[in-house]
Amino acid sequence: MCVATALEGEGLPRSVGGTVITLVRTGLGPVNAAFALTRCLAGLSPRAIIACGVGGAYPGSGLAVGDVVAAESETYGDLGASSPGGFMDMQALGFPVIDQTPPLFNRLPLDLFPATLRVPFVTCSACTGTDEQAQAIVARTGGVVESMEGAAIVHVARLSQIPVGEIRGISNIAGRRDRASWRIDEAAAAARRALVDWIEAGGC
Repeated sequence: MCVATALEGEGLPRSVGGTVITLVRTGLGPVNAAFALTRCLAGLSPRAIIACGVGGAYPGSGLAVGDVVAAESETYGDLGASSPGGFMDMQALGFPVIDQTPPLFNRLPLDLFPATLRVPFVTCSACTGTDEQAQAIVARTGGVVESMEGAAIVHVARLSQIPVGEIRGISNIAGRRDRASWRIDEAAAAARRALVDWIEAGGC
């Protein structure tokens, strides 16, 4: 189980219905997430990898603070190149993120879905802070929920050939930055509850 911060993992049990849970606190950002998970996998062979935490919903997504959603896909939102014609993702540049058949570019598939509602997730190294920036990311990725670690966790899981899922509670709207309106504690708790319920129901 991957969480970026101690808060997101707070209170998660170490076993649920006979399923043993190893908690990996990755730290913030894709590099920390990839490093922490890779180091963990050097000593473990888990049946599955689940990322759990909070995320921001893009304006117009229809999601509200407190909702819990699973990632149907993860997209590197800022991996690529700027150009006079606009942003170019890795497919436009001709460089796969995972060189397989078929190749994977910015968008990565998931295998497990710990919440009933599934939407496309986007991973950005810098949190979105304006409505204009949010609209641009949605336009080029089709994303609904933003985080800072998800794609890196999915990337490592895909390379390691381990089934992967991601669940997040919506803590804020990922547009104009308004820290006072965020509900991080409540969103993290909602994601944890939903994840435990899913495991108890035989999801993992």
